[in-house]
Amino acid sequence: SAEEALAEVDLRASRDTSLVRAFVLGSLRWHHRLQWQVDRLLSRPLDPRDTELAALIRLGLFQLQWMRIPDHAAVSATVAATEFLGKAHARGLVNAVLRRFQREAEKLKLGLQDSFEALYSHPSWLLEAVRNDWMDHWQGIIEANNQPPPMWLRVNLCRVTRSEYTASLNTAGILASEVSAVAPGAVLLETPQSAVSLPGFKKGLVSIQDGAAQLAAGYLGVEPGLRVLDACAAPGGKTAQILESCSGLADVLALDLDQGRLQSLAENLDRLGLETTLRHANATRPSDWWDGEPFQRILIDAPCSAIGVIRRHPDIKVLRRADDVERVVTEQAKLLRSLWPLLSVGGRLVYATCTVLKRENHQQIERFLRETPDAYMLGQKFERQIMPGEANMDGFYYASIQKKH
Repeated sequence: SAEEALAEVDLRASRDTSLVRAFVLGSLRWHHRLQWQVDRLLSRPLDPRDTELAALIRLGLFQLQWMRIPDHAAVSATVAATEFLGKAHARGLVNAVLRRFQREAEKLKLGLQDSFEALYSHPSWLLEAVRNDWMDHWQGIIEANNQPPPMWLRVNLCRVTRSEYTASLNTAGILASEVSAVAPGAVLLETPQSAVSLPGFKKGLVSIQDGAAQLAAGYLGVEPGLRVLDACAAPGGKTAQILESCSGLADVLALDLDQGRLQSLAENLDRLGLETTLRHANATRPSDWWDGEPFQRILIDAPCSAIGVIRRHPDIKVLRRADDVERVVTEQAKLLRSLWPLLSVGGRLVYATCTVLKRENHQQIERFLRETPDAYMLGQKFERQIMPGEANMDGFYYASIQKKH
């Protein structure tokens, strides 16, 4: 993923870090349009194996269109970078492509109408899937996907009130607004900041978590004395929120199949001063880890296509394939079937995804309710599809299901 690749880059200055992130995420956000432009600006295609040179040209085109870098500096630096790639022979080619773009920018802009992939900078399969599901909203979803994401915080209400924390942000010169309609600890920053610049971040006063993700605890409705399972817990934002939102829980068991991500979850809980039971396990195989005692609450933050968080992870548009959706739909159904027997009578299971595709959301739950006689949804307010950009939130889906007495 882009985040994993960025984590491997050794950058010594914070200014460089921000610039590299902007380059990487921006050129991925507009990848399909940039590649369409490259195909029209080259007199003959590049060797398919020359992926680094292709990426460099796309990066140059990205700078000319979306970065506040003088055109001459963008062209000069991009051409110079051929030497760092050991491809100094391509200096003339890179220079010619970028100069040609400057001359033909308006012509290329008009030509976008001939390619939906280029116009909307999404793969055609994804455009079709979103349009089929949301005929009246698809353009808004796609446009929101192409916007840089806002930055949301979740205040650790165990340690500080939201008003107190917002005041500390203002003192630090960071403008923010409290968003009571979303969640009790939700704060929306006017401008994204680095985590280390946030007051009290290292001391666990606050976490970075999108507003839509902060709705999970409300749908779960935890109370003192309950036993809770967070079945796909890493990276742990929802686990932490459950623990922060209710003291006196009997137990919170957080599972994850990825040992590395589970370690990150442990480190995050340690930063927040929270403790719970963590287990490296496959949630679809309860016989390997379940002690036989029912849970009153189960959260399935299911693996999904993540189409609702593309603005945060634009590499999804490049990495994801249509058959990936079918794979995760199967996995989601398996999680629901495997974990339902672990829920106590009268208990509540919350199914959540960060996608907008109906096969993974409403249709998945509709099928589960049809096939599970002792499962029911209390009413419409217990199911919600949030669209990307709605109230500045990511795209998310929630369904809260009860087990009949």
